[in-house]
Amino acid sequence: MRLSTKGEYGVRAMAVLAYEYKNGATSLRVIAEREHLSELYLEQLFRELKKAGLVSSIRGPKGGYMLSKPPSDITVGDVVRVLEGPLAPVDCVSEEETKDPCSKESCCLTKFVWAKLRDSMAKVLDEITFGDIIKDLSNEKLKLNDR
Repeated sequence: MRLSTKGEYGVRAMAVLAYEYKNGATSLRVIAEREHLSELYLEQLFRELKKAGLVSSIRGPKGGYMLSKPPSDITVGDVVRVLEGPLAPVDCVSEEETKDPCSKESCCLTKFVWAKLRDSMAKVLDEITFGDIIKDLSNEKLKLNDR
């Protein structure tokens, strides 16, 4: 299972906002340059993130985007679900009810495998906050400086 670029780039961009959280708004241009991403693509992602209430925007010369909540209150799972949709390695175990249930659902031999995979992914993504990412980055810098 792979995340699309929407999920990957969205998490990377949100990590930049978490890193810059105390400094205020960060422009998409700065995020794009720092992460080597398309600014136009980030605009699309940030529309969805803003609509979901994860980021807010500020207009003007010093404007840009910032997290709507502290980094420790936003999980990687929050971002992935906004940009990728519900977690589901296969449709029959989606976090959301599907319109067309699987015809083999009542006798599926492998459904528990896919449900366990979904639950494991959700657990990891929901345990890691953007505060954790910044803390880990700080720890890595300390390790490098100790050498």
